[in-house]
Amino acid sequence: MFDEKKVKELILTSLVTDAYCLGSHWVYDEKQLKENDLNWNELNNPLSVWHKDKSAGEFTHYGDQTYWLYEFLQNKETFEENEYIKFWEERIKSYDGYIDGATRETLENIKNNVTPSGSNSSDLSIVGRIAPLLLVSNSKKEFVENVEKFVKLTHNSEEAVNAAIFFAKVLLECLDGKDVISAIESIKQESNTTIQAFVQKGLESKTDDTFEAIREFGPACDVSEGFSGIIHLLSKYTNLKDMLICNARAGGDSSARGMIAAIIFMANQPSSQIPQSWLAIKKVI
Repeated sequence: MFDEKKVKELILTSLVTDAYCLGSHWVYDEKQLKENDLNWNELNNPLSVWHKDKSAGEFTHYGDQTYWLYEFLQNKETFEENEYIKFWEERIKSYDGYIDGATRETLENIKNNVTPSGSNSSDLSIVGRIAPLLLVSNSKKEFVENVEKFVKLTHNSEEAVNAAIFFAKVLLECLDGKDVISAIESIKQESNTTIQAFVQKGLESKTDDTFEAIREFGPACDVSEGFSGIIHLLSKYTNLKDMLICNARAGGDSSARGMIAAIIFMANQPSSQIPQSWLAIKKVI
C-alpha cells in the first residue's frame, strides 16, 4: 500500500529529528536556552541532566523506542500488539536510558496483570513514533487502527489516542500529495472541538516568533501544551532544517514536537531536505 522507500525515509526523518533535538531536549530555562554552547546547525551532546549518559548522534528514549518498533516489525506483515508489548517489555528491562512516567506506569500495569496495560499518560511523544507502522499497514484504515493499538499499549488516554489519530490522518493526507495546511484543515473538520481549538491556535500563530509561540502554548510534554506548537511549526516553515532549529531553540519537549512535525512535513518532500551532517546518527535503518 505504502511506498517502502518513502516510509523508510520518514522513519529516518523521525530518528534524525530526535537525535538533533537531544541537545536541548527537556531544557526549560529560558536563559539557558538562549545562552549555551550548542551548535544549532549540528548534532549536540545533551544539556539536560535527564540524558546525561547520552552523546551527540544518540537518541532520546523516544528515538530509542521508535527504533525498537522498527526492529520488531522487520519481516512482519501485520502489527501484533500483544507480541510487541512483550518485545518492548524485554527491551525496557535492560534499557539504560531515561525511564519516563508512562513507561513506569505501563510496567507496573503489566506486572499486576492490568488490561489494557497502557498508562494514563497524555504525553505527545508516543505520536512521533508511529512511522514504522506504515511498513505493515495495507490500507489507510489499517494504519489508523495500528496507530491506535500502538498508542494504547503505553499511553492509554483519550487525549493521546485522539492526538495520534489526528496526526496519523494528516500524515496520510500528505502522503497522498495534499499540502500540509490543506491536510490539517481537512482533518480538523472531522475532529472534536478540543482538537479543533488546538489546531486553530496553532494556525493563528503562523506569523508569531516560534520561541514565543511555543513558550505561550506550553513547551512541556502534554497534548494540551504541545499540539498547537506542532501546528505552528507546520504552518510557518517551508524548510525542514529551519523548522527543526527553531523548534529545538524553544526547548522543553522539543523532540515530541519535532518528530511529529518532521514526518508530516517530509511526507511530500524529498529526502534531500534532511541536513547531511545530521545523518551521523549512531543507528541507521
